[in-house]
Amino acid sequence: MSNVIDSKKISRRNIVAGIAALGIYGFARNARAAETRPLAERLAAYAAVLRYEDLDAATIERVKSHVIDTLGCGIAAFDERPVRVCRDIAQSVQGPSTIIGTTSHPSDHIAPCFAVAESERARGHDLITAIALAYEINCRLVDALDISSRGWDSPVFSLPAVALAAGKLMKLDAAKLTEAVNLAINDHISMGQTRRQVLSDWKGLADGEASRNAVFAAMLARGGLTGPTPIFEGTLGLFKQVSGEASIDVAKFGGHGNPFRINQCGMKAYPAVVFTQTAIVAATGIADEVTKGAPDKAAALERIASIEIATSKRGLVQTGTDREKWAPATRDTADHSMPYITARAMFDGDITNDSYAPAKLKEPRILAFMQKIRVAEDPVLTARTGGAVPTRITAILADGQRVSREVNDIPGFAGKPMQRPDIDRKFRGNIGKRWPREKTDAVLQSLWVLENTQDIGALLATLTV
Repeated sequence: MSNVIDSKKISRRNIVAGIAALGIYGFARNARAAETRPLAERLAAYAAVLRYEDLDAATIERVKSHVIDTLGCGIAAFDERPVRVCRDIAQSVQGPSTIIGTTSHPSDHIAPCFAVAESERARGHDLITAIALAYEINCRLVDALDISSRGWDSPVFSLPAVALAAGKLMKLDAAKLTEAVNLAINDHISMGQTRRQVLSDWKGLADGEASRNAVFAAMLARGGLTGPTPIFEGTLGLFKQVSGEASIDVAKFGGHGNPFRINQCGMKAYPAVVFTQTAIVAATGIADEVTKGAPDKAAALERIASIEIATSKRGLVQTGTDREKWAPATRDTADHSMPYITARAMFDGDITNDSYAPAKLKEPRILAFMQKIRVAEDPVLTARTGGAVPTRITAILADGQRVSREVNDIPGFAGKPMQRPDIDRKFRGNIGKRWPREKTDAVLQSLWVLENTQDIGALLATLTV
């Protein structure tokens, strides 16, 4: 995850960003009649009635966990070149919100929620509700609609999610929330080329751009502007042009006994695309076995003649189809490259932010080793559900011996959610030596009681140095 947070003392600026996979119930008295209304209206009705009191304790805890993880990742990315560029641009624009940068995935929605919450002088309760709402809308739409196979990028779903979350923080009624969705979606559909072939700086910024557009749409709706309707079902609407038809039952969204979707969202253990997370564990396990007792680990790994990696269909498309994945020239391509991540994990025993240093991307030993790797879909892995992102790696040694590892789940995935000690440990690792330990302790303590926060701006001020 590539987040940005300005840890220097910066005056208020008017920028919002946020991220990328994933809404709450409409509560119509007559559910069947409600389902005949346009989807944008039903999503807006759900958002309008959602209250903090509708969130269960586990959901509130999960929201805070994702907030802490996102902020920590953002601080770790503070000195990255794309982040510096965006920060310089942000500082040139006057406005009321603290800069908190860009992120990706559902956590991308956290940054714009913070920005709007600060601008609107919202409380911690309001912020947590908005974040839960954004996750719910995004995840439920992702569950129902497959746009990636049709050539579109995931920030498409960030548009209605952030528009509704921002509008919720602005206290818009259902009618204006509907227009926020209509306005956000119509002119801001992003193409899937963002995540194919050579991955650029834009990959980490695409969701931030979607969030900015979504917040602006909510502002326009607050001012009384209307948007194209019905935006989903129209003859040239999203269903027809982008996603295909779908039946989405908003009455089953989180709340009133229904689980909130954020509870099925994971956190990455490693700074790499989700489809490689289990590959890292499998790769290091194979490397440990192959090199056990060897005085020279690198030399022992050269005993491997070839490597077969089995992944899901989406894993193959995202990490193992483009030729650029076997010679990544950019960090963004490398962290979406199954061959690079696997090779680097085998030789280094881990994947960290340092794994993408320019010299490492060009390391001859790794580039040569990657040519031994082949990636393919295993339909059995594709068919697995329940939050699993499985990978099977088989190394064939020069003498014909086969060493195989299959990993389906790791801590951080939905099936094995990180607990507070894990989240604190990751946050501290992302902070590193940027802050004194006492400051990190105080920030964590404040974030774990986010629901009690009365001043979002004051909370954000604690992230400065």
